[in-house]
Amino acid sequence: MAADRRPGINLAQQLVEVLVADIRSGSLMPGMKMPSESALMTRFGVSRTVVREAGSRLQAAGLVESHRGKGSFVLMVSPDHRGRTNFPTVNKPEDVDELIGFRLGVEVEAAGLAAAGRSDAEASSIARAAAAMRRMPALTSQLLEADFDFHLRIARATGNRFYGELLEALGPAMIAYPAHRLPPLDRAGTIGPDEIICREHEAIAEAIADGDVGCARAAMRLHLANSRNRLSRKK
Repeated sequence: MAADRRPGINLAQQLVEVLVADIRSGSLMPGMKMPSESALMTRFGVSRTVVREAGSRLQAAGLVESHRGKGSFVLMVSPDHRGRTNFPTVNKPEDVDELIGFRLGVEVEAAGLAAAGRSDAEASSIARAAAAMRRMPALTSQLLEADFDFHLRIARATGNRFYGELLEALGPAMIAYPAHRLPPLDRAGTIGPDEIICREHEAIAEAIADGDVGCARAAMRLHLANSRNRLSRKK
């Protein structure tokens, strides 16, 4: 950016545009920690004041959230990153609450359908996806992708292609993690996801593997209801 500054346009706004492009492209995924002020100053050759102003604009736009002593984290993927879909932007607590309500209406039934009609290969794939979450470092795009992959595999195992296409359209941005679960800065990226969340995913996978439609629906409903509670809990 330092080599291609446009006259008449505020430097902070130019930096915002570059960072938004990173979010749209997936270089910065939901849940990822934003680069530090020093890193941005070095990369773009701008002052700390410019970086802080850009950060404030990103927060105001609902793209990132800042936590004292921990840094700033990406909250969502810009709608432009969703390709051919027109899903509304998810960037406020009430938006996330409504998204989970929507997911309850879709994914509870998807879990039941998957339990009723999944192949052995699909059941094994879902179980592997649940197990993979334990190996992912917290607060990284890898963990977010692993969580999303688990839910996507269930949708694809329903036997109805529209479930899979719907979740593909939502993308990893449908997975959200509450701010109160952010670990201290020196531990970020080194610890795994919460044990209870891993167990919730494994319970869903087990019910689907057993072909138990009622348990699969109940396990998915419990997981999403717990997710809503975790997101609404105060720090």
